[in-house]
Amino acid sequence: MTTRSVSGSGSRSHSRSGSRWTLRVVGGFALAALTLTACSSGDSGDSGDSSQKSASGSSSGKLSGTVTVFAAASLKESFTALGKTFEKEHPGTKVSFNFGGSDALAASITSGAPADVFAAASPKTMKTVTDAKDAKGEPTTFVRNQLEIATLPGNPKKIKTLKDLTHSGLKVALCAKEVPCGSAAQKALTAAKLKLTPVSYEQDVKGALTKVQLKEVDASVVYKTDVKAAGGKVAGVEFPESEQAINDYPIAPLKNAQNADGATAFIDLVKSARGQKVLGQAGFLKP
Repeated sequence: MTTRSVSGSGSRSHSRSGSRWTLRVVGGFALAALTLTACSSGDSGDSGDSSQKSASGSSSGKLSGTVTVFAAASLKESFTALGKTFEKEHPGTKVSFNFGGSDALAASITSGAPADVFAAASPKTMKTVTDAKDAKGEPTTFVRNQLEIATLPGNPKKIKTLKDLTHSGLKVALCAKEVPCGSAAQKALTAAKLKLTPVSYEQDVKGALTKVQLKEVDASVVYKTDVKAAGGKVAGVEFPESEQAINDYPIAPLKNAQNADGATAFIDLVKSARGQKVLGQAGFLKP
């Protein structure tokens, strides 16, 4: 009896000891599994957050940095206003403009000048950039512009037609022939079968307009938008031949743009209803 009792007690003791060992081992594995799961879950969560943040950063459309825009001189007033709108809508951005004759701007771009956007006053000058493969994608026409004769306030020389500019003793300034406003002026003169020798050729339309404002010439052939921008500093005279010399204005992002996202966003603003309203108020025609 005693022996069986001792033997049974030992067996039960051994069984309980074995069970406790088994529980500890199983428990250890379970704890390890939970720990690994938690770590794995944590790593996955961090990775997910990181991916989400990355995706959020790229899809949020938040812009920063400087957007460099090379634009025809005639766009100065309207683009400057749109630049301020852009900066206000995208805090942390700055729009830097280089206004000038489209041909000179195109030459600068093809020579490697850093720029994000090019807005030209004619398809011909834009073609200089696209032929050099410096534009990204196809340029789009966003406005058009028409010529007008700018005279001194009150039009003291009583200029009424394009032919009047050929009168002896009248001082006239034109844009250089390679500049879009100069090319358009030559087209209008050809349409009117007129020959005109100006006292000066200017490298951009603002230069031609300034000649009138400084009273260095009696008149110049510029764009309607420039006459309007000058306010009462000059008077404008319309002429029918200008309808045969209307310039299309193309715009395009550039291939080597340092701020490609900013370039796209600025072009979108220019082509938007708000952008077109600003351009229309400046005197530009719809594309």
